[in-house]
Amino acid sequence: MLRTRTSLNTWSQERSMRWLVLLGLVAFSECIVNIPLTRVKIMRKTRSEKNMLNNFLKEHAYRLYQTSSPGSNIATHPLRNFEDMFYVGNITIGTPPQEFQVLFDTASSDLWVPSILCTSPTCSSHVMFRHNESSTYRHTNKTFSIIYGSGTIEGVVGHDTVRIGDLVSTDQPFGLSVEQYGFEGMPLDGILGLNYPNLSFTGGIPIFDNLKNQGAISEPVFAFYLSKSKPEGSVVMFGGVDKSYYQGALNWVPLIQPGDWRVYMHRISMEGDTVACYGGCQALVDTGASAILGPRRLVNKIMRFLGAKPQGSEHYVSCSAVNTLPSIDFTINGINYPLPAQAYAMKDSSGDCFINFEANPASTSAETWILGDVFLRQYFSVYDRGNDRIGLAQAV
Repeated sequence: MLRTRTSLNTWSQERSMRWLVLLGLVAFSECIVNIPLTRVKIMRKTRSEKNMLNNFLKEHAYRLYQTSSPGSNIATHPLRNFEDMFYVGNITIGTPPQEFQVLFDTASSDLWVPSILCTSPTCSSHVMFRHNESSTYRHTNKTFSIIYGSGTIEGVVGHDTVRIGDLVSTDQPFGLSVEQYGFEGMPLDGILGLNYPNLSFTGGIPIFDNLKNQGAISEPVFAFYLSKSKPEGSVVMFGGVDKSYYQGALNWVPLIQPGDWRVYMHRISMEGDTVACYGGCQALVDTGASAILGPRRLVNKIMRFLGAKPQGSEHYVSCSAVNTLPSIDFTINGINYPLPAQAYAMKDSSGDCFINFEANPASTSAETWILGDVFLRQYFSVYDRGNDRIGLAQAV
């Protein structure tokens, strides 16, 4: 999910309906957990769907052992499918456990869910944490506030036992929203951030760090496989890499600096010609964003190259022309990662095809691109905290 250090920014309310949109396995099988993520299509508020939206509301420092893990704990939660994609998984909080569906997000660091004390109308449409029913809950006097482009979340910080499948983090700090504006109509209760601790807004230790510190995982690594065309099959892995989810080599990319899943990108090209990221730029690898986002001027330039016509906030092409469109190549650490037109052009619920690129509303001093799910469905991604690097490989 797109955010800054001082505020966690999303798109406008219209775009927030579309983002997320929003996550080798070690030799010790008991330390390997695959948490299936369910692909969700959500309503796109295009020119023909404004009324439908209302209906919707109704070589390494350590070795990464690679193995398939058929005996690992798997939890799948079925969700409704609408016109875009994002990925959620189940966790539980408290004793006895209370279940929530959350977005596993590499661009933020905090875990939060709505509190039963939340009085905002938005909260009533989501599962709310009942702290008084948990025997392991511990109250604090800390408060937090996260500002979004489409609203705000304010709340208190509590501690409790959090479970991700068989992984258990005890006395885990997490946010409980008591005032919440935004997230209307989104089939998720909260967000589980997987970025570095320095980006936390609640001031607590992120759950991945706690799992590592408490010995729940053998290696400080997690990975995402995002399915392309079926509601089930997506997974986030903790503790290593399962080679069965990708093919070819796993290419490692050093972070620009420890503290954020941001890498250096050399260029973006089409048919051999550079179309953006001239002289290099930054790329944030973000499982919480559905699209690829970049500076408006450069996104518009790419749309002109593709012959895409603006219609509202979208750029459309003829669906019959998709197979003739070129791949868009992202060159990262000397490796080309082509994104074919079948991956970046998507059909909306009215049968029209749009290009899944968006202008980044955040202002940055350096050219920055957000590589969201449209990129990550094509490339299996590994997040290596032990060596401050990201691994990318062709997804199966």
